Amino acid sequence: MVLEYLKDFRISILLVLIALLIVLDLLFGGPNGLHLGVEFIGGTQIPVQLEHAVDPATMSNLLTILQERLSTFGLKQITVEGVGSSEVYVTIPSVSQSEVQSTISVIESQGVFQGIVNGREALNGSSLLSGSIGASQPVVAGSNVSWAVSFFVTQQAAVKFSKVVFGQGNQPLYMFLDRPTNSVILFNASLFSGVSALGANQTAELQAMHGAASFGNQTLPIEIYNPDLSNLASVSAFFSANRGRYQHVILPRNAPQALVSNLTAQNYSLAYATPQNLTPVITTGSNGTAQSLIVNSWSAIGLLSAPILSPAITNGSVSQSYQISGFAPQTIAASARLAYATNQSTQIASILRGGALPVHVIVGVPTTIPPTLGSHFEVISALALMLAILAVSATVAIRYKRLFLVVPIVFTTLAELFIILSIIGLIGTIDLAAVAGMIAVIGTGVDAQIIITDEVLITGAEHTLKLKLSNAFFIIWADAGLLVVAMLPLLFSTTLITIIGFAESTILGVLFGAFITRPAYGAIIGKHYSRQSTN
Repeated sequence: MVLEYLKDFRISILLVLIALLIVLDLLFGGPNGLHLGVEFIGGTQIPVQLEHAVDPATMSNLLTILQERLSTFGLKQITVEGVGSSEVYVTIPSVSQSEVQSTISVIESQGVFQGIVNGREALNGSSLLSGSIGASQPVVAGSNVSWAVSFFVTQQAAVKFSKVVFGQGNQPLYMFLDRPTNSVILFNASLFSGVSALGANQTAELQAMHGAASFGNQTLPIEIYNPDLSNLASVSAFFSANRGRYQHVILPRNAPQALVSNLTAQNYSLAYATPQNLTPVITTGSNGTAQSLIVNSWSAIGLLSAPILSPAITNGSVSQSYQISGFAPQTIAASARLAYATNQSTQIASILRGGALPVHVIVGVPTTIPPTLGSHFEVISALALMLAILAVSATVAIRYKRLFLVVPIVFTTLAELFIILSIIGLIGTIDLAAVAGMIAVIGTGVDAQIIITDEVLITGAEHTLKLKLSNAFFIIWADAGLLVVAMLPLLFSTTLITIIGFAESTILGVLFGAFITRPAYGAIIGKHYSRQSTN
């Protein structure tokens, strides 16, 4: 008898889907089996201090940008709250330290994008069409793993670009995100040995670095100190002479204390960078000679990549399609390069989509926060879901006075709930809003159960079983379509992010109910009662 039911493709599809989700839950469900929200397992709160107090409109804009950035970046649950006029709290579920650091990196980025050619701005953030920004899948070629973010620009920006790059064929287009201003790069002379593996001399490398740092009156000067501080007097004299012109110094974290004390005494603001970030990646140009060295990327000054301009696009032609690209560093383990490239492209795309922050932010020390509801509420939520299922089952069974109906109703409803929990728990977060959506789906499921059962048991004998089920599912699919349309505004809302989980669980429940679990339910009771009628 069981085999007879399993032969029906509608029941088989449901069972295969359940088995597949069980495997995925075991492999990717995380330590809790599923990704739970802050309400259940606690999380991490990141305090963000604004550079200065802002008005309510600016605060609202800032919160919207951060929510869009962090939600796009793929965080499972995100809460961004403004406190007063100068503070923001970002709360995420308990995650690994690496994810916390990635979140902080996204928050800290001002999001100011610039494309510079020969010291002139060819593109900026306002040029980008935010809806066109997309991160491509990393490409592995031998030991190299490349990443890319593509985007389109406005027609006006494309015209400006064509004018700026006219005649600049084979020159680099320096693409920056959050390029420093009013800053000096303080470079350790010993880092030159790690700058290039091309055998070029220090003079050519320094010339390439100056080219990357050049931008009209916002050029970033490069001051070099010897590790033994034999040139401390000249370095100090440079900073003393330019004290009113520049306010910030980008220097290595391991810079000598005597140099740090000298700069601090002159009231410079110090921005420390790791030697790796402060060391530019330099490659040869198109002709392969030392004179054509270019800086391909330079993390300390926000240089993401420097693609070479093809002569075909520097002849005055206008194009609206562009790409930022780069490679995972060869200095990291080969096994970690794919993850690095994926994170890099995702993060940059997220920042570009969110846009530039209206005010500079300073990220504080993250703190762990306890769950607001905790494991006790997990039990309560599970009980609420089970009671909803039992109430639905009892309602249908009492209405039709058929005890057999309880089994397929409970089975298909539990299957539907498991599918929703698994999918949301794997790709998102099961938070309060998601649980509310699941309960709502179970409640609305009684309509579908009654419609199918009415058609099978009550509709006249002159109707075939196929026609009966056809009538039932026409109504079910129409209702499902209307509900999905009603939920779409919530799903794509940028101002109601906290209740997106409700829309997600409702839409998933309706779709899987209409196309997977309800057809399986119809198949079960159809086969059962068709067998009875033939006996």
